[in-house]
Amino acid sequence: MKKVLFTSLAALCLFVAEAQLKTPAPSPSQTIKQDFGLGSIELSYSRPSMKGRKIFGDLVPFGNVWRTGANSATTLSFSEEVTIAGKKIPAGKYGLLSIPDKNNWTLIISKQTDVTSPAAYKQENDVVRVEVNSMKMDEKMESFTMQFANVKPTSCELHIMWENTAVALPISTDVETKVMAQIDQLMNKDNRPYFNAAMYYMDNGKDLNQALGWFDKAIEQNPAAFWVHHQRANCLAKLGKKTEAKAAAEKSKELAAAAKNDDYVKLNDKLLAELNK
Repeated sequence: MKKVLFTSLAALCLFVAEAQLKTPAPSPSQTIKQDFGLGSIELSYSRPSMKGRKIFGDLVPFGNVWRTGANSATTLSFSEEVTIAGKKIPAGKYGLLSIPDKNNWTLIISKQTDVTSPAAYKQENDVVRVEVNSMKMDEKMESFTMQFANVKPTSCELHIMWENTAVALPISTDVETKVMAQIDQLMNKDNRPYFNAAMYYMDNGKDLNQALGWFDKAIEQNPAAFWVHHQRANCLAKLGKKTEAKAAAEKSKELAAAAKNDDYVKLNDKLLAELNK
């Protein structure tokens, strides 16, 4: 009896050990969060591998709706409104589907966030469809890969790559309206963001004289702010006021040296060298 009991317990222990065995996922999941505009985009998908298989036109048939990954549905979440193919898409979570073909793909942003097979897809839930050309890559991509690229303040691209095929989904956002609304609102408060507003104007080709006025106000708020003096010098240089720009750069250098900030000392030396050409 004891021998039978011992054998049963040993078998049970072996079963439990096997049941708890953990192995690598064949199509590991990945979540990417990309800061974009004044918000962010989050992408969640699974990454199957080629494993010697022919992918597009075979494993992934041409002309059929594809979940754009494996396992669970692929999703995109926007924290703020974005624009794709001229269509404004409100903040929220969406499904990313695709219809690959030999020379071009149809990329679909859908209200459905649970499509894992063509049969589950309903075209009436499309938010936007985009026709994009497919590109041939020189080297094969073993694992299905998606990433955000060419990220700029108002635009970025979602790159989709597998085997030797790549496609890109352009995404844009209206930063200008939002930032200008903030500037208008905050400039009516006591603690006004003069420096940030001036930098936005200078970096985005807006009224440099207005930017200069705000740099002056920022210096009134904090006369020892060597970084503000430096950017004021840059603004003066853009306005073609070399003599004033040199004086501002010298002041910034003096304050930076007193604060033991070698980086800004070097930045001002570089600016002065350019102004003395």
